[in-house]
Amino acid sequence: MAIFTSRKQKKDIKLTFDNGMLYVEWTGGKPQAFPLAWLPKLLNASDEDRADWTLTPTGIHWNKLNEDITVTGL
Repeated sequence: MAIFTSRKQKKDIKLTFDNGMLYVEWTGGKPQAFPLAWLPKLLNASDEDRADWTLTPTGIHWNKLNEDITVTGL
């Protein structure tokens, strides 16, 4: 699977998709990893759909996919 990275919003947040995993990293926070097997919409999504995300008060929301994850430390 190709590596895809996107940076959005006010905070410096980096999302990377690699080897069936979603990695969430932000400046000053602990990195988190999520198996894409837990998130089938993201597993089967295009890079374009994966890039269309928004930071929410509790985590990350993918707009086109209507998928959410909760990320601690925001």
